[in-house]
Amino acid sequence: MRILHLSDTHLDRFDGPNKHGVNATESLRRMLADLVTAPHIDVVVVSGDIADDGSQEAYTRARDLIGAYASERNVPVLYSTGNHDERRAFAKVLGSGHLDPMGNDRADTAIDTAVGERAAVSLVDGFRFVTLDSLVPEKGYGWISDAQLTWLRDVLRTPAPRGTVLVFHHPPITLDVGVQHALGLRNPEALADAVRGSDVQLILCGHFHLQIFGYLESTAVWVTPGVVSRIDLTAPVGTERAVQGASATLVQLGTPASPLFHTLHARDPQAGTTVYELDERQLSSVIERLGPEN
Repeated sequence: MRILHLSDTHLDRFDGPNKHGVNATESLRRMLADLVTAPHIDVVVVSGDIADDGSQEAYTRARDLIGAYASERNVPVLYSTGNHDERRAFAKVLGSGHLDPMGNDRADTAIDTAVGERAAVSLVDGFRFVTLDSLVPEKGYGWISDAQLTWLRDVLRTPAPRGTVLVFHHPPITLDVGVQHALGLRNPEALADAVRGSDVQLILCGHFHLQIFGYLESTAVWVTPGVVSRIDLTAPVGTERAVQGASATLVQLGTPASPLFHTLHARDPQAGTTVYELDERQLSSVIERLGPEN
């Protein structure tokens, strides 16, 4: 099983430079163009922050660009929500988020909650992919609701032929970085309890715009860098620097050494150019505004 893992495309209704001077659509185009010769791929997953402005136009462009890439390879695309996404617009364009190579909804089952959470299940070559919704409206941190965790436990009661992969936005692991602690998944213990003893082999996330590997108890967790930009941890402690350069990950499952991860970077002549910098005061303000209320 080879998975192309994309995240944090941050498209908007306009195909042009955003407030930081980056054309998010062009970043996605460049990444997909450089992935044309990628080895055999079985599924594409996109782990949230598809749209930066929550517009239907952004989701339509994502569906068209990523869908064209997937259609040429006859593989499905599985989308999950992120903190920048808007559930109603997501659902209107992407349905459950699980699309076949022709762009039709192909989820085997999906959750139905009063707040419209987007979580669904698809079987791909014997692997069960479960997308979850860690979006907290108008906040930057993540939370997987009790309703989803109950639903997930029910899904996992029956093992899949080759195991299960979870896909959602906010990582349940962090480096020793303040903004990650504040704006990551805030209930990882509840998720760990839901998957403990199940056939979940891997969790795929985004959100941090950089690559991290670790474990949630005994379950492997991979965080892929962003398509729109990457976070540069050589910035001074307590500050944040984003740099240009689209990235993605090829994930391999089903071999004795699995899971295997290979990060790919688009051939961008502007790669490494600073997109924005936040000093300690500015970053603290972001955390205060987007983090959980004390």
